[in-house]
Amino acid sequence: MTVDMDGTTGDATRRDSHSSKPPAERGTNLPPNHPERIALANEVHARPYEALHTPQRATYVAAVIDKEEREHELLHLAALCKHFGVAAPPAAASHFSAMLGPVRVKWERHAEFSGYTFIVPGEGARPFDKPASESLPDGWLPGIPGKTIVAAHAKLAKHTGRIPDIELVDEHFDGKTIVGAEIGDGAGFAFTDFQIHGDGYARFLVLDRSLVPRQAGRMLQRLFEIESYRVMALLALPLARAYAPRILAVERSLASLAEQIAKRDGGDEALLGKLTTLAADVESALVASQYRFSASRAYYDLVRSRIAELQERPLPGIQTIDEFMTRRLAPAMATCFSVSQRLRDLSERVAQASSLLSTRVEIAREKQNQALLASMDRRASLQLRLQQTVEGLSVVAITYYAAGLVGYVTKGLKAGGLGIDPELSIALAIPAVLVVVALALRRTRRKLGAH
Repeated sequence: MTVDMDGTTGDATRRDSHSSKPPAERGTNLPPNHPERIALANEVHARPYEALHTPQRATYVAAVIDKEEREHELLHLAALCKHFGVAAPPAAASHFSAMLGPVRVKWERHAEFSGYTFIVPGEGARPFDKPASESLPDGWLPGIPGKTIVAAHAKLAKHTGRIPDIELVDEHFDGKTIVGAEIGDGAGFAFTDFQIHGDGYARFLVLDRSLVPRQAGRMLQRLFEIESYRVMALLALPLARAYAPRILAVERSLASLAEQIAKRDGGDEALLGKLTTLAADVESALVASQYRFSASRAYYDLVRSRIAELQERPLPGIQTIDEFMTRRLAPAMATCFSVSQRLRDLSERVAQASSLLSTRVEIAREKQNQALLASMDRRASLQLRLQQTVEGLSVVAITYYAAGLVGYVTKGLKAGGLGIDPELSIALAIPAVLVVVALALRRTRRKLGAH
């Protein structure tokens, strides 16, 4: 939702002249809408450019804000609207634009930061005196939730003639080296030094030769976005510098471990433990850094696209914004991308070394298991032979005791008057008992084998 110049609200969805309902709510001869259809259709109309009539002064502030502070951000903006008697943005708003007293306020919420643009008419008597932010209530600007990542003043002034006087342009930047070019295919000029001045703000000067109001608004917003995305992209640079020595140390450790693996110098189990620790260290760094590096790449792509949209034409003796970014920003981004890629490559190399060593450890374990199984087979064979020997002795022992029992019985019967020869009875009983015992043991062994 946006707020018009007069403070009234206007939906991005156009109202039909014969109905007060938006098209999505009126009956149609279409299938039911996808839940995201209206939101996606309106997305291309979000964050519209302001129409700027020369001369204008603008102040831009971008603050990195945590998710926990998002609610406070809207409350702080609502307090500003209340001060000027204008309706506050809805709770679900991601952008807002309204005329608050003498100042035009535009707010945009991005993934990691929020941008505030304050615009007032007039050029000012001196370069960048009386910035647009002075029209805000005292204490409101410092109270914005989050931490400032970008602050810039801009001046939109009329220019007649072919090329502006560079000495007059230098006065706006305190003699610092300026960067600039013709923009809008020759419709205007843009100058900056991409430096933070003593007041804590960067500076942009836009000279209007034949810019239409919407075009002037687009150019100014692109310059602010270039600065915002440039700084957000560079947030990955301190991280890359911090990780570079750590990556070098891990690479050296990995090279040493790989040499030990090749030479079989040291126990494989110990080497595998070291590799596991190394892998955990690399993965920890990878998880902690990849979001920042990926975001940096996305912001850098946005910087390049916004520069292309300026449609620059070089001026004699002055670097264009494109040339400046190529010489200054591109090497920093190359460093970030290189560190990110080194981390990914290092993770793959550690994984490959771990896989190789794990395979070798598994092969060694398999050999140990095979030797153990062979030893167990030999022991089982010896146990079987011993068992068979014991079984043979058991048959003899059982036969001996059974024959003894037969002897006692026949001796008793002979003493009772029966004509039985005990010795003969024992001799006859021994083969029979031996056969019976052997058959019984054999049957028992078969039953145990069946189970």
